[in-house]
Amino acid sequence: MSELQAPSDFGRVDPDGTVYVTQGGIERSVGQIPDSTPEEAMAFYVRRYENLAAEVSLLESRVDAHAMSPEEAKAAIATARGSVAEANAVGDLDALLRRLDAIGELLPAQIEARKAAKAEQHAATAAAKEAMVTEAETLAAGNDWRGGVDRFRVLLEEWKALPRIDRATDNDLWHRFSSARTQYTRRRKAHFAELNTRRDSAKAVKEAIIAEAEPLADSTDWGATSGAFRDLMARWKAAGSARRADDDALWAKFRAIQDRFFDARTAAQSAVDGEQGENLAAKQALVEQVTKDLEGVTDVEQAKGIHREFLSKFSEIGHVPRQAMRDLDNKVRSLGSKIADLEAAEWKRTDPEARKRAEDTVAMFSAQIEKLNKDLAAAEAKGDARRARDAAKSIETYTSWLDQAKATLEDFTR
Repeated sequence: MSELQAPSDFGRVDPDGTVYVTQGGIERSVGQIPDSTPEEAMAFYVRRYENLAAEVSLLESRVDAHAMSPEEAKAAIATARGSVAEANAVGDLDALLRRLDAIGELLPAQIEARKAAKAEQHAATAAAKEAMVTEAETLAAGNDWRGGVDRFRVLLEEWKALPRIDRATDNDLWHRFSSARTQYTRRRKAHFAELNTRRDSAKAVKEAIIAEAEPLADSTDWGATSGAFRDLMARWKAAGSARRADDDALWAKFRAIQDRFFDARTAAQSAVDGEQGENLAAKQALVEQVTKDLEGVTDVEQAKGIHREFLSKFSEIGHVPRQAMRDLDNKVRSLGSKIADLEAAEWKRTDPEARKRAEDTVAMFSAQIEKLNKDLAAAEAKGDARRARDAAKSIETYTSWLDQAKATLEDFTR
């Protein structure tokens, strides 16, 4: 339709009110409106034309925008052509038909474009599903028993969101994905079944260990029982883990038994250490005092009296910490050497008296060693390894002194 032509230019109204339209060079009647003026009748049929033109324009815009599929567009064009070709309307109907033809000419290109897009989407979907299948098969062969479950769930949801591709390919990929998922599930169930069996076994072993540990909690045989607890702990670690709740409860019970024993051992050792610390302080003070008392003393009898009194008091004081024994013994030996030196000097002056003093010293050391041997036997009978070791150490010290005293005495018999 020319821009200068109005729709009414393509029709006319007879005096009897019949309205005609010219279409394809042929005039045909489109209707009659009784009791109306020619202008009103013409306006009515022009509005019908304008409505048809508006529908064609809408169809053009939708096809241009690819808002409908080529198949939908083809059907819409056919419907519109039927409506326009037989329309009871006044306007350039031929122009509308040409516009519909022009729309139809766009469809082959759109069909090809859609095919290409569909092929591209098909390839992308196939690639995505292939990647998901590959990941699923990797998960199925692995041992990620916790993360794998969540990942399979995500993969399944992603699979459902993807469009289907050709039936054969889609079925093949789904079969692989489903098989991998089934394989993973079976292996996972088998793993946890085996794990539960091991956990039940570990629980039984740890319950047996606890039963063995309970009688040991109140033992005072510190050395042997400590070793027994070390062995039980090694077996506990080797037993593996039970279920978390069971394992925590069993460990709390076992730990409480251990704590009972080791707390008692610590308390006993602390008491011994405290007593031995006091003994050490007393013996050190005694050594310092006798050292001062012997300073300047040249009289052998006086020195020996001081020394004998010192040794008597020294021997009455109990055991001292092991790490302090060597230094303390050296100081006591030094005092004994000082007395021996005085005795040697006195011996040069008076042999009988020196011999008597040597005999007294030998007798005193022998008596002390005899007492210590009794202490050693008593400690061994009680199973007190610490006191037994201390008594043995003291015997060694006094034996050394006795040997010196005997050597001095032997000098008088040569």
